[in-house]
Amino acid sequence: MIKTIALVAVAALAALLLYAATRPDTFRVQRSARILASADKIHPLINELSRFNTWNPYARKDPNMKGSYRGPTSGPGAGYDFEGNKEVGKGSIQIVESARPTRVTMKLDMIEPFEGHNTVEFTLAPRGDATEVTWAMHGASPFVARLMGLFFDMDGMIGNDFEAGLANLKAVAERP
Repeated sequence: MIKTIALVAVAALAALLLYAATRPDTFRVQRSARILASADKIHPLINELSRFNTWNPYARKDPNMKGSYRGPTSGPGAGYDFEGNKEVGKGSIQIVESARPTRVTMKLDMIEPFEGHNTVEFTLAPRGDATEVTWAMHGASPFVARLMGLFFDMDGMIGNDFEAGLANLKAVAERP
């Protein structure tokens, strides 16, 4: 009886691991919001990391987060190194491309709680008297992340943070 239970458990574990191996080896999370402000007004709120951190939901998750800015104050080369609680982790973000007023691309390098190297993109598209701002992140999805994805809705968790951040950005950008 115990031998049968052990064999079933091993088979179930093997099936789970095989299924995780078939999942995509890349991921993409994306959310958008319509903001009643011009792209010219919104772009600096993303392109200057000190202004970015006034509405960034991750900066708000840990009021005791330690951080330091490096490089120029805005645009390519501007960087921010951070270390926070378990919700924030430890890592750095750096602007690698900026095309005013339509796009800012960043490189996010996480050290903790899990190592990861991802691309973060903000696109700003004029829509009449408003701007559609899209916040996306994409990168490699190693096996451990694919396995965790079977138990946790990573798109939902990260997407909820992006939605909160876009709401914060909207509040800041729509102020007179």
